[in-house]
Order: sequence, then structure tokens, then C-alpha cells
Amino acid sequence: MRAAVFYRAHELAIEDRPVPGIDAPGDVIVRVRRAAICGTDAAEWDHGPVLTRSPVILGHEFTGEVVSVGSDVTDLAVGRRVVSGAGIWCGTCPWCTVGRSNLCSSYETLGLQRDGGLAEYVRVPARTIRTVPDTVNDDAAALAQPLAVAIHAVRRSRLRPGETCVVVGIGGIGSFIVAAAQARGASRIVAIDIDEHRLETATALGATDTYLGVGAELVDVIRSATGPDGPDVIIEATGASQAPAAALGSVRRGGRVLLVGLQSKPREIDLLGLSIREVELIGTVAHVCDEDLPEALLVLERQEIAPVVVDRTITLDELVPVAIAGLVGKTAKGKFLVDPAR
Repeated sequence: MRAAVFYRAHELAIEDRPVPGIDAPGDVIVRVRRAAICGTDAAEWDHGPVLTRSPVILGHEFTGEVVSVGSDVTDLAVGRRVVSGAGIWCGTCPWCTVGRSNLCSSYETLGLQRDGGLAEYVRVPARTIRTVPDTVNDDAAALAQPLAVAIHAVRRSRLRPGETCVVVGIGGIGSFIVAAAQARGASRIVAIDIDEHRLETATALGATDTYLGVGAELVDVIRSATGPDGPDVIIEATGASQAPAAALGSVRRGGRVLLVGLQSKPREIDLLGLSIREVELIGTVAHVCDEDLPEALLVLERQEIAPVVVDRTITLDELVPVAIAGLVGKTAKGKFLVDPAR
């Protein structure tokens, strides 16, 4: 089979690899019909290996059909269309036993620490798999995993129906967060970005208001958009150095700030203001397969997300010159999907 094998920074090869076989009774072999590229893949190519255990076949966002199953797999028939979560968890550590499998003490990610889905075939544990409804096509199904990450983030923010939510940064994950907030029933969703095209995407996914804003302007933009009291929830999805402090200074008393964008180093924030205004600062990572992936598939049934966020479908040979180059160079206008069979 052909696969995208990552070795080190700026070294990724499309190679012929053996088709994976069943290694354990709970394994499933999936023929990949669509895979998606995310910023993590591009960052590993540009600066890695940071998160990867290279050499590794990249790809943690994919959908396909079951071609073989292990002896313990009784609920997945050959030919069934499926999606997989990205993470593999142990099921027995203190975090797994309380339903927080994304914090598993031995967590591994497909496409980073184990071979992933940017290939014609991939081996995954059956417990990470969910069946794709007939009403969700392959392009949409390939978005289930990143949408699950956004759903987990919105769940962590405890956004309630009728509340106002500000999303700062409408990139790859931020756009899905807008869709997840809309599905959660937010009364107002204010999208802020420095790119007008991204704001158009946000509107198409459910944002009620959009604003251009960056850097020192961020506090003023949020207050202008939501009034002097501020919004109920701010979700920061840029990772920009000044954004956490701006979000904490702009949210309403008793509000919540969720950090999705990863910070490259420690930042100074106003802890006194956080305490006396009873603001909650919340972190989030990955998704919980059992609750977030099924919800993502439900959202994809109800909302036309793929036509809004997908730029185009490419071949494996176009992975680096088109998709990764577009993400690294910040020229990508949407999500790139890969059809490994082309």
C-alpha cells in the first residue's frame, strides 16, 4: 500500500508499505476512503519530530470501510463505513476509569505515536471506532475526529443554551468550535479573527457576529461586541501570547475562559482579577471517544459542515507541496482531504 511516512523535519516520503494485519483480537483493519490534514501534521513536518515517534505514517483524521476484524470484534461487519477517534487509551488507569480517557496515563495518538490514516489501510483498535450513518458522506465523515475535539472543548467550557460565546481564532479548530457552539444552543456566537475569509466561514457555521481584531485591540473588540459586562464564555483558539490575558480581562464576572490554542511558553496573567471576579480558566485536550465522537457524527448529520470548511480533495503525492505547504505558509483557505486511492 502507499503511505505518507514522516521521518524528521521536512522529510516525508510517499512509500510502499505492507498492508497492516490483525495483531490483536480487538484489532480492525480499515481501508481509508478519506483522510484529513491538520495543523499538527504540518507542525511536525516543519519542526518535528516533537510529538511523533518517527518514522510513522501520519494521519489521525480519517474515515473508511472495515476490511477485516480480530476474533474479539463481534459488532463490526466487513464493509461497514466507520470513523476512528485519534487516541488509544488503556481503560484501566485512574483517568480512564472515571471516563477521562483523553488523559490516560499511557495515551497514544494514531498518526503520531502509532501508524495513522494517511495511507491506503490502517490498523485501529475496535473500541476507537464508530459507525458512520448513511446520511453522512465520506468528506463529512473525515471531519468527525476534529469536530469531536471541538465538541470536547465546548463541553469543557460548560456553555449553556442561551449564553453568549466568543471564539477567538477561526482557524482549523476554531471553525469547528463555532459549529459545536451553535449545536450546543448558544444565543450569540461572536467570532474574532484577523482574516475576513475565516470570518465568512464562521458565519456559514453559525456565528451571529464577526469582528476583525488582533493583539492589543482584542479587549476592546470583545467589549465592543458584547458590552461592558462581557460574554459568558470566551474560547481562545489562537495560541497568541497576549490572548489568554485579554480573554481573562474581557469575560464577564463569573464567566469561563477556555484555552484551546497552545502556548509556547508560560504567560503572565492577572490572578487577582481572576479570583475577585470568580472567573474560571479551563484547559482542554483531544477528545473522549465514547462521548465526543458519537456527538460529532450527530452534528454532521444535522449541519452541512464539509462544504463550508473543505478546500479540496488531493492525492498522497500532493500532500507536501499542496496541503502541508499551504498550512505552513498560512495560505490554505480550508481543510484539505486526501483520497489515498488516487
